[in-house]
Amino acid sequence: MPTRKFFAAVAFAGLSLTTASHDLFAGEPAATRETITPAFSEAIANVPGKKMTALIVDYAPGGKSLPHRHGQAFVVGYVLSGAIRSQVNNGEKKVFHAGEHWTEKPGVHHTESENASATEPARLLAIFVADSKDKNLVTFDSQ
Repeated sequence: MPTRKFFAAVAFAGLSLTTASHDLFAGEPAATRETITPAFSEAIANVPGKKMTALIVDYAPGGKSLPHRHGQAFVVGYVLSGAIRSQVNNGEKKVFHAGEHWTEKPGVHHTESENASATEPARLLAIFVADSKDKNLVTFDSQ
């Protein structure tokens, strides 16, 4: 079940997740959910008190994430395969293809993150640079 995989991935990566609901995807078809897998989490040796954490986000065709925030983390989204549609705050919706990236400043609202294709899967590497003590790197909007 993707929801359990998501919570397990976040716990494994040493993060905690803040949500308004235990079942984030109630009423949504399983095919629209993302799957998140931890890649790594390391202290940044030359920047005391900071940590870099990376997650792989897989989207099925038509898959998407709920709107969310990443606390005070600086985020880099790098498209590994396929195409990802992304919007931050009220900015422009953009489609990023494999090999392209975007950044998110601390505190912004990631209002849209989804597979831009209804027929092909997509994969994203999400990299967070945050305070070592910051455990709430993903906070979903209440639904």
